[in-house]
Amino acid sequence: MAETDGLRDRIRGLLPAKPGAQREFATAIGLDETKLSKSLKGTRRFSPHELVRIAEHSGVTVNWLLNGSDDAVTVTAVPAPSASSTQDGPQPETRRRILETAWELIAERGYHHVRIADIAKACGQSAASIHYHFPTKKAVLTEALRRNVKLAFDRQVAELHTIDNAYERLLRLVELQLPTDGLLHDEWSVWLQVWNESALNPEMRGLYWDSYDRWFHTIAMTIRRGQEQGVFAERDPDAITTQLSALVDGLGIQVLTGKPGSSVEAMREHLKDFIDRTIAGKGL
Repeated sequence: MAETDGLRDRIRGLLPAKPGAQREFATAIGLDETKLSKSLKGTRRFSPHELVRIAEHSGVTVNWLLNGSDDAVTVTAVPAPSASSTQDGPQPETRRRILETAWELIAERGYHHVRIADIAKACGQSAASIHYHFPTKKAVLTEALRRNVKLAFDRQVAELHTIDNAYERLLRLVELQLPTDGLLHDEWSVWLQVWNESALNPEMRGLYWDSYDRWFHTIAMTIRRGQEQGVFAERDPDAITTQLSALVDGLGIQVLTGKPGSSVEAMREHLKDFIDRTIAGKGL
């Protein structure tokens, strides 16, 4: 899929109208200014990673960057309103920094081991500033969950929108969920803590299920697309999605909790085997 003038226009619109703005923007998203300039001129494509970084830094979605709307029909399911950020439009820099810092601390230390004072110290803000943006510690966790949803949504749209073959798209979708070191491992850590809080606190369950449903429906729509293309066996998409999502969850938990013999590599092999045998029907 070719990049459009609309994508480049929307990215240009995110740059402040001031001298040196393009250089500052490039530095903020970790991109060489020359590469950014070429991409904005249309002589170089933005990579999926760059689109995700632009969206994260600017407080918009990759779907908005590519299609002009957060809710535009795309290759993945769109988050439910309750699972989307409560902040409309680009986030203020202070709020974004507080949320990113809190999210990282929760992933590394655990929700119950992170205090508001810890967040304030880590991001160089006062406790009053944290409370201004997030009145309670629970509000921090719920926004951390929404950040998980946005990160996954952005990553999937950026990576999958150029892959038409549903078999290749499903393999890539699964790859994007593996708890590899770094950001994805931290996302899994936050998810595990949300699962725990949801089991103990019924008030968390509505938001949790709205968040999880996006992942479920993304798998299901990919399977249906594969059946339309003739690359997947004709079986109940929802039943197969339940099996695949449960397998992803179970294997991911084994990796994160250090089960002997478990690894990201083994998880990848198990999931590909399931996709080939049960979804694509190979070898049957």
